[in-house]
Amino acid sequence: MKPKQSDFFTKPQHRRQQITFAMSSDEDFSLVIPRQSEETLESIKASIYKYKKKHEQLIQEQEELVTCRNDQQDMAEQFRQRSVKLNQKRKEDQRLQEEQMENDKAKIKLWQQEESDLMEQILRVDEALEEEKARNLHLKQQNDVFSAVPERKVAFTGLTGKEGDGQEFDMETNIVYPMEGGTAFITFEEEVVASNILKMQKHEVKVGAGCRITVEARPVHLMLPQLVEIDSEVSSQHILISSLPKMEIETLLNKLEIHFSKTKHGGGEVEKCEMLPDSWTVALTFVKNDIAKGLIETEHHDVKLQEKVHRVRVTPFLDGKITNLVTKMTACPRTLLLTGIPTILDRETLQDELEIHFQKSCHGGGEVVAFLYNPLGQHCSAVFGGPPKNTDKETE
Repeated sequence: MKPKQSDFFTKPQHRRQQITFAMSSDEDFSLVIPRQSEETLESIKASIYKYKKKHEQLIQEQEELVTCRNDQQDMAEQFRQRSVKLNQKRKEDQRLQEEQMENDKAKIKLWQQEESDLMEQILRVDEALEEEKARNLHLKQQNDVFSAVPERKVAFTGLTGKEGDGQEFDMETNIVYPMEGGTAFITFEEEVVASNILKMQKHEVKVGAGCRITVEARPVHLMLPQLVEIDSEVSSQHILISSLPKMEIETLLNKLEIHFSKTKHGGGEVEKCEMLPDSWTVALTFVKNDIAKGLIETEHHDVKLQEKVHRVRVTPFLDGKITNLVTKMTACPRTLLLTGIPTILDRETLQDELEIHFQKSCHGGGEVVAFLYNPLGQHCSAVFGGPPKNTDKETE
């Protein structure tokens, strides 16, 4: 502890001694310093003790301050370390929060995508449901039509279809095949004969006196339907009229057209009236679309025919549209194409000569069912029909 300035002036007084000055003059004098009293020494000791205590107190306070400073430094270091840890924890929490936010964003995006997919599925399901409803309505209409088809007498032949068979129908083929000039179609009774003629390929045919021609046998390929799917719907303009009496067709059509053209009978203006001879039913076409439905709902109508009233039946008319057609190329098993036939004789004579040649077994031929020749320079077409009933052979 730094001593006070007053101490420097008091301490030399304690060492002061009595000094006597002598003067060489008429008068002598001396300087006498009086002795300090005991009270003054005691006060000095008290001051020393006092200042000593203060010094000790100051040293103690200094030590306490140093201790306090060290404690503050330790606390500051602890706070600093804690601050570093808290800062690190804050950064880690921020990183985790950012990762969580990214994960949440990804989940939200995924949920939005799933929601979009579900909405699309719902729309597709709704569309499919609407299509199914329309299909059910269409099937119901078809069922109503099938339950109201014109009545025809049928006889049970003793044959039943196999279980699981789909709704199939027989279709008579009628294929038009254009013929080039100088060619001929020949149909044999047996397939093996046609196969032998085809294997020989080239044939030398004697025609007339000492004249021979060479013709070539080729297979005939036809494009045939393998699968036909037809979508049918009830026509809003047509009706089928059945349960008709046998009479002259033109008169019958006129009577029906007159009857169903009158509004008092529920009819309207008739556009066309035609007979379907295979079922002896009449197809009637109206100009407007709202007439056929009312006549079909009434079903039975009394019409004056042959000078008396006949009860006829009106049923729906189905319009068919091919929705799927699968074809295949098929070689005719008994029919061949002969090419390279020159025009050296008249048509009938040359055709007879060719047919006779291919009927002879010595030439590899056999029984000829049909023969059609087209001379050079002419254009014609051959018509291939379906096989006759109860046979597996094609006819031309």
